[in-house]
Amino acid sequence: MALMRGFLGAKKILSRSVTATTPKGFLAVYVGEDQVQKKRYMVPLSYLNQPSFQALLSKSEEVFGFDHPMGGLTIPCPEDAFISVTSVLQGR
Repeated sequence: MALMRGFLGAKKILSRSVTATTPKGFLAVYVGEDQVQKKRYMVPLSYLNQPSFQALLSKSEEVFGFDHPMGGLTIPCPEDAFISVTSVLQGR
């Protein structure tokens, strides 16, 4: 039950409206496996130092290299997996 509350809390915090601006100290990423529908998230820059988030970035590099079709950083993983990783990081 506590894991589910953490999961939902992380999703609420990470999920932002789709706007052209990115707040200072955050990075916009697009998450999803579907080529057409990807969801935009704002993640704190501090996540870039975390091994679990770096694993997501490595997967992105394997799939896209440095040519991202969305014009931004795209992480090709299920949204639930992304939220699971970032919810753990949120508690740190």
